[in-house]
Amino acid sequence: MKVHIKGARMLHIISAFWTLALALLIFGDVMGRIFLTRPIPGTKEILQNSIVTITFLQIPLAIYSGSMLRTTILSDAVPPTMRRILRTLASLLGLALFLALIWGTIPSFYDAYRIGEYEGEGSLRVPTWPVRGAIAAMSAFGAFAYAYMIWIDWRGELVLENEAPGALRRLEN
Repeated sequence: MKVHIKGARMLHIISAFWTLALALLIFGDVMGRIFLTRPIPGTKEILQNSIVTITFLQIPLAIYSGSMLRTTILSDAVPPTMRRILRTLASLLGLALFLALIWGTIPSFYDAYRIGEYEGEGSLRVPTWPVRGAIAAMSAFGAFAYAYMIWIDWRGELVLENEAPGALRRLEN
């Protein structure tokens, strides 16, 4: 299996454990509010930054597995060559989106790191630069994933669109 696909799977596993940790944090916060009348400080800030990061950690595997949102109403009605062209256009749009995210996120990541930007007041202040860095890094990974999918599609190594999410099975060999 290719290293980038293993990496995408590892990021997906990390995001799953992170989600479990957030569920435990929420449970602890609720129990603290109910029984001790003391919530866990900073729960809101941790949650709002974590949700964004978890979402972006899952993007590469979603691209590789063919699980990104799509409709087949048009592609089912056209011949295989046109389906490949439609997949390529969709992948180019995804590539453009992630390149735009990189372009828009890098300056804010740099500024947040340079000035020590944070969210929250009082007992817990959560730095924003790790989230912005994760968005930039996962956007780069997403752009690479779309470019790679275009590459293998035009080399004839990708399964047909109507067989996705089996696309990842072909990539593993």
